[in-house]
Amino acid sequence: MADKPVTAAYYYRVRWGHHDEWLDLFLRNHWPILREQQRTGRILDVRLYQPRFHGDGRADWDVMVTITYRDWAAMEEHSEPEIARRLYPDQATFRAEEQRRFEILDAHWDVALEERPLPRE
Repeated sequence: MADKPVTAAYYYRVRWGHHDEWLDLFLRNHWPILREQQRTGRILDVRLYQPRFHGDGRADWDVMVTITYRDWAAMEEHSEPEIARRLYPDQATFRAEEQRRFEILDAHWDVALEERPLPRE
């Protein structure tokens, strides 16, 4: 099981009126780091979801990002700081924008998912 891919869901609830700003900061600062990890093979897949309709369901989250890691070891590895230093030479701006991305959240939580096989019959 340790050598199988692992998917985690990252949920974000953005403060009212800041959704576009949060998404812009995510795409500008975090998405390139995730893409680099895909390039190296640590991450196999990244997907971003939003509810299709305003007010759908429980409204716990505004954005969900799923990341499929190569395996548990890859999930536990933390290579983001090194990649961020390489991709963003202006670290002061990068850190300020990342801080802002989290300041405009009401909530954020991560859920490692364990797939369970369903019976065939």
